[in-house]
Amino acid sequence: MERIEFMIPDMSCTACVMTLEGLEEDLGGVQRVNAEYRRQRLMVEYDGTRVTAEQIAAAVRALGYQPLPWPSRP
Repeated sequence: MERIEFMIPDMSCTACVMTLEGLEEDLGGVQRVNAEYRRQRLMVEYDGTRVTAEQIAAAVRALGYQPLPWPSRP
């Protein structure tokens, strides 16, 4: 199981959360999705043998959102 986090600056409401959390059903290999609009954060746990981080980012873009790398802590 792998995990990736994105900043989604244009996620602004619960409807956005529901749309993004739909990735779990729409994209094979995605195991868990957690979207937080107040933090503009999207966390995805996925099976790296079935789907790549690039494919997940492309699916987020296809939904109309711009996925940016989540800032890492120093």
